Amino acid sequence: MDTKTLGSGDHVVLCLHGWYGSADGWGMLPGVADGGAFTWVFPDIRGYGARRGETGAFTMEEVAEDSVALADRLGADRFSVLGHSMGGKAAAWLQHIAADRVRSLVGVNPVPPAPTPLDEQGKGLFFGAADDPTKRRTIIDLTTGNRHRDAWLDQMVASSTSTADRDAFAGYAESWINGDFHDQLGEPGVPTLLVVGETDPALSAEVMEQTWLQWYPNASLVTLPACGHYPMFEAPLALLDVVEPFLREH
Repeated sequence: MDTKTLGSGDHVVLCLHGWYGSADGWGMLPGVADGGAFTWVFPDIRGYGARRGETGAFTMEEVAEDSVALADRLGADRFSVLGHSMGGKAAAWLQHIAADRVRSLVGVNPVPPAPTPLDEQGKGLFFGAADDPTKRRTIIDLTTGNRHRDAWLDQMVASSTSTADRDAFAGYAESWINGDFHDQLGEPGVPTLLVVGETDPALSAEVMEQTWLQWYPNASLVTLPACGHYPMFEAPLALLDVVEPFLREH
């Protein structure tokens, strides 16, 4: 099954995972989320998890289009979307193409809907990660502030390499790093919550202020202490303490 569903609430929340994620890659969050008020939907994107072997363009736009099709299959006329990392960039396009259906948007350490600036060393690291598990590990360690134990880093790398096709992983990197559609969004009025971990140097509060908060007039920003790029693993309760009240408002 390529989609995990939790809860039975009227408020449907589509959760789009990140580059290292999958339908199962949400840490403790599904186990402690409120299933009475919400129906949480955790799909695999193409090339990941139960969808390994599927072909596609492997772009943020395709992820968004697939998500609309999933909402149709679920009979969800209205829904919120939560995107982690590159899933946040895909969520921005999803909201754009289905603006009348998206109740609210939550970005968790979200990649902005614009190119990600990387120097030559950064390009070598990120574009080389598809073929080099050591580079995948370096990225996870870097974006969580070089503060977590080796066993967890190794586990994250093992999960990534076992749940994502190589070509999908590489294709999504090209899309989330170089893709640019922020100038097509207009000024989205959708209620938007941006959540970042304070030890994530790549997608920091400063980056959110320079990008998302410039383009989304109805956006707010929360920084979670003592975690980095993976709050669903590092601080799931603190993450939900911020996200669920926001979703209840909308």
